[in-house]
Amino acid sequence: MSHGSIGTPQQLRDPNYTPALSRAIPLGIQHVLAMFVSNVTPAIIVAGAAGFGFGSNSPDFPELLYMIQMSMLFAGVATLLQTVTIGSVGAALPIVQGTSFAFLPIMIPLVAGRGVDALAALYGGVIIGGIFHAALGLVIGKIRFALPPLVTGLVVTMIGLMLVKVGIQYAAGGVPAKMSGAAEYGSLLNWSAALVVIVVTLGLKFFTRGMLSISAVLLGLVVGYGYALMMGMVSVEAIGSSWSRAAVFALPMPFKYGFEFSLAAVLGFCLMAFVSAVETVGDVSGITRGGAGREATDAEITGATYADGFGTALAGVFGGLPNTSFSQNVGLIAMTGVMSRHVVTIGAIFLIICGLVPKVGAIIRTIPIEVLGGGVIVMFGMVVAAGISMLSDVDWNRRNMVIFAISLSIGLGLQLEPDAVKHLPDSLRILMTSGLLPAALLAIVLNLVLPQELPDEATDEVSGGHAGQGEGSLPGE
Repeated sequence: MSHGSIGTPQQLRDPNYTPALSRAIPLGIQHVLAMFVSNVTPAIIVAGAAGFGFGSNSPDFPELLYMIQMSMLFAGVATLLQTVTIGSVGAALPIVQGTSFAFLPIMIPLVAGRGVDALAALYGGVIIGGIFHAALGLVIGKIRFALPPLVTGLVVTMIGLMLVKVGIQYAAGGVPAKMSGAAEYGSLLNWSAALVVIVVTLGLKFFTRGMLSISAVLLGLVVGYGYALMMGMVSVEAIGSSWSRAAVFALPMPFKYGFEFSLAAVLGFCLMAFVSAVETVGDVSGITRGGAGREATDAEITGATYADGFGTALAGVFGGLPNTSFSQNVGLIAMTGVMSRHVVTIGAIFLIICGLVPKVGAIIRTIPIEVLGGGVIVMFGMVVAAGISMLSDVDWNRRNMVIFAISLSIGLGLQLEPDAVKHLPDSLRILMTSGLLPAALLAIVLNLVLPQELPDEATDEVSGGHAGQGEGSLPGE
C-alpha cells in the first residue's frame, strides 16, 4: 500500500490525522475483517459449552443470536471508548477492542452443561471483573513488575493449549454430537470441511498479500461454508429459516440474563483482569512503536486500561463477554503505517451497525460447527505460537525453568484431571480446574519469592542432570 496516496509520513504517524474517506473507510473495514472471526468465536464457544442447541430450530436459537450480536455491538462500543475517549477513559489511539479468548478457560467451567441458567453468574463475574479491571488503570504501571514475559508467556501458551481441544472437537462434529454418540462424529466428511478451511487459510496467508492475506481466516471460513453447502452439511432451507427468524433491527436489553454473585466467577475474572491489563499495555506500546516510532505515555496506558475495564463491564450489563485489545490489529497498523484513530473509529461504527442487525448473527450461526472448527484450530494454534514467542524473551536459567515447569505441570495437570480436586468446595474447584489460574498464580508467586539464583544442587534433579549445560539449552543441543 502506498503511503504517499494516503498522507505524508508525518500525517501517517499522527493519531489525530484523518485520511480521505475513500481511503479511511476501506482501512477501517480492513481492521474489522482482521478481527471479526476471533471476536464472535468466544460467544459461540461459551454457548456450546452451556449446551445451547446449534440448529435454527433449536429453542436456544435466539440466545445464540443475541450473544453473537452483543459480541459485535460491544466490541464496537469498547473500540469507540479507545478512539474517541470519554474524559480519561480511552487512549485516543487506534486500538481495536474485541471479545477476549483469555477468559474462556474461566467461562467454560462456569457454564458447562448448565444452559441459560448459568449465565446470571457468568455476567455477574464479567461486570465485577470489568470494574476491577478498570481500577487497575490506577496502578497498572506499578504492578507490571509482577508479570514479566515468563508469567505472561506461560499464561498465553496455557490459554492456547487448553483451547486446542475445543478446535478438534468442533472439527470432528461438535461436543453435542460427541456426547450423543453420533456416528458421524469424527467422520471424514466432518474433517474434510475443517481441512478445507485450514488449507485455504494457509494458502491465502502465505501466498497472497494485502486484504487477501489479512482476511485469510475469514475467507477460509467463507470457502469452507461453500464446501459444506455443496456437501449437504447445511441446507438452503436452514439458511432461509435462520434469516427469516432473525429481526432486522434489535436493541440490547440490560440484564437480559440477570445478575448473580458467584465467588468463583468474580475471583476468576478479577485474576484474569491482571493478565488482560498487561496484554493491553503491550498492545498500546506496540501501536505507538510500530505506528508512531515512540514509547506509549503513562496517560495512554492508563486510559487504555480504563477503556478495557469499563468496556467489559458495560458489555456484561447487556449480555456481552469480556473485551480486550486485539493484537492482530496492532500488526495491521505496523503493516499499513496508518496511525489514525479515526480509521479505527470507522471500523467501530461498522461493528456497531452489525451488532444492531440480528440478521448478521443469523448468517454467522448457520456456519456448520465443523467449518468453524477449522478456523478455531488455526486461531488457537496461533495463540500457542504467540505465547511461545513471548517466552523467547525469557532468560532460561535454572530458576526460570523450575518456575515454568512446576506452574505448567500443576496447571495443565489439574485441567486434564479435574477429579483430582473433586473434594474441594465448588467455587474453588472451578478455579483450580480451569488450569490457567493455578498456573498463573504459581508462576507469579514463585517469580516473586524465589531468589534470582538457585544453587546448582537445588536444580540438578529437576533439570534431569543437565545442570552442567549452558543456560537455556536443551538436551542434545
